[in-house]
Amino acid sequence: MPWSVALRETAKAGLVPARELSDPRRAVRGALAVGLVLFPVLAVAGSGPATSAAMGGYIAGTATFQRTFRPRASIAVGAGLGLGISTFLGYAAVGVPGAFPVLLAVWAFGAGMIWAVGPTGGTVAATTISVMLVVVQLPVSLASALGHGLLCALGGAVQALVTLLWPVDRWRGHRDALADTYAELGHYARRLRHDPLAAVDPEPFMTARRAGALTGWQARHRPPEMRGLRAVAEHIRPALAALADPAVGAPAEGPGRDLAREILAAAAELLDAVAAAVRAGEAVRPPTSTPALTIAEAAQSPDLTGAARRAAKRLATQLSRATGALDRQDRTVVRTSGPQLRRPPLLKIVPVALQTVRRQLQPRSAVFQHAVRLSAVVTLSYLAARPTGLHHSYWAPLTAAMVMRPDFAQTFSRGVARLAGTVVGVAVTTAVVQLLDPGAYLSAALAVVCIGGAYLTIRTGYAFTTACVSSYVVFLLGLQAGNPLETALERVLLTLLGGAIALGAYALFPTWQTARLAERLAEWLAAAGRYGAAVLQAYGDPEGRDDRGVRDALLDSREARAELMEALERADAEPVKHGDRLPELSRKQLDRARTAVGLLARSAVLMEAHVPHRDSPPVAGAAEFAEELQYATAIAAAGVLIGEPVDFSGLREAYARWDGYPVGDAVPGHEDRAVVARAGAKLMLQALGDLERAVRPRRVPSGA
Repeated sequence: MPWSVALRETAKAGLVPARELSDPRRAVRGALAVGLVLFPVLAVAGSGPATSAAMGGYIAGTATFQRTFRPRASIAVGAGLGLGISTFLGYAAVGVPGAFPVLLAVWAFGAGMIWAVGPTGGTVAATTISVMLVVVQLPVSLASALGHGLLCALGGAVQALVTLLWPVDRWRGHRDALADTYAELGHYARRLRHDPLAAVDPEPFMTARRAGALTGWQARHRPPEMRGLRAVAEHIRPALAALADPAVGAPAEGPGRDLAREILAAAAELLDAVAAAVRAGEAVRPPTSTPALTIAEAAQSPDLTGAARRAAKRLATQLSRATGALDRQDRTVVRTSGPQLRRPPLLKIVPVALQTVRRQLQPRSAVFQHAVRLSAVVTLSYLAARPTGLHHSYWAPLTAAMVMRPDFAQTFSRGVARLAGTVVGVAVTTAVVQLLDPGAYLSAALAVVCIGGAYLTIRTGYAFTTACVSSYVVFLLGLQAGNPLETALERVLLTLLGGAIALGAYALFPTWQTARLAERLAEWLAAAGRYGAAVLQAYGDPEGRDDRGVRDALLDSREARAELMEALERADAEPVKHGDRLPELSRKQLDRARTAVGLLARSAVLMEAHVPHRDSPPVAGAAEFAEELQYATAIAAAGVLIGEPVDFSGLREAYARWDGYPVGDAVPGHEDRAVVARAGAKLMLQALGDLERAVRPRRVPSGA
């Protein structure tokens, strides 16, 4: 996409609001917590300490609005501690000539590296830079620096306390994540009625898994009906796919296909009812025409035989377990295999987080490049603003810190939104100050109101939130003496300076996702190959099958696919395109390859629905083919990465040898397991054949 189009689209994305507001109760709760720390400190210690305490309360409150399933009180405490440390170090360094820019550069680099842990950590870490810049104005003693740091931490502690004492939909995020999974299963069942090869969206399953990782306190206090439902959803998905697929499920035409469509329609309505019940915390109210018993009876019909009947029976069993778990009369806890997902407390994840960050300390890492860029931009903005002599020169590096993100689209859209929001917020607030001439306490009250507005519009768009935050900071810093008009003009000019430096730095030193698409595709191919091999190994050795290994391989495949899809979405907004030289793939090649790998992963899902019991006899030849599949996909992934042709002729030979084994050698009563395994492997070969053709190197014109 050309630069002009990319800039226009990203600017539009930053300014167009979303028609969504935060929960008003949560917005009021966050603003109340800021007020509870702001007014007492203002009355006792004055405006300077009150500013530090209020900034700590505001940022800690913002952290609780991030998309996270960790207890929000612990998030507020962690954010408060980080703000306290950054404030103390900033105050301590600002009194030493030349020390503060060095500290700013190091701290900004560390904040950029925190993106390796996740977007919540990266966002909170970026705000610690802005707080360090706002509250650090004059050289102070070390004791005063410690006091300001403790006040920032106090603001976070007050937010945590108010969150505990006033819980607002504590389990709403977990319920929505689980309900979205069942809603997607309902949509999936409907799509399968008309398209037996339809794909399921794995994103709700990934979100539900993240929500399913609980701390010890959460595990003890969560609603009983939410226990085990996520694992049931994981079993429903392959049962739906296996029933609908004509290769290993119901026949493509005839009474069996008609009955499968009826079962899928009934399952879709029941899944919708389960989703609604989970979201509302109520018992399931299934349509009278589609209870789970009807599906179970349909599974016994002679129109369904073999693998199709087994898939229908498994589907009926899992649906019965889901509805039973939500029955208010017994609240039976659904028992699932595998250990409970545990989310360690904040202190215990510090070593894990440090190890994750350490793995990203390499020049090719996108996180490392973002950290270097953030550190350079923030420091350069600070040094560029100092010679201007403007009193509020910190506004330029603050803008740069809040604008910079690891990808192009977010950085540019936030830059435009930041400028628009700052201009509006500063203009409106300055007019209010000129008209009302508020005193200290009225300014503090107006600042708290603006914080409530920022929390309320945090989902509406960055421009709206920035307008409220700019007003909040103006009122908060208005507690100190100064000319409002002059201050307003300074902030607008410095916002332009910081934003220009940030956007210019990304244009000169970009991290294009387009250049990493082949790498993401290769990672997904290797992960899907490992998943397929793990499932086939379960056929080859049912007694020694590794259920945990199969599940981990599936999760790796989902994660790799999600990273590819995210990279594709970001690449679509970038002002670059694939070059004509190898090893890069054209977008058409990439889309075809992505479809092929998706079919490979789907084939493994189909086979997972029919994995033999541990007491079943092994399927001869399945283990050998699994080893060859994992090896071939790993080699092919390396070829995709470096632009070499991929070749699955060895895998085809392995399948030909396996296909030579007579099915009659199987133990009577288990022949269909061998048929399903071979049919699934044949589907895998078809998908890999499509991949071969998709990534075949393009012909380079002679003389090029």
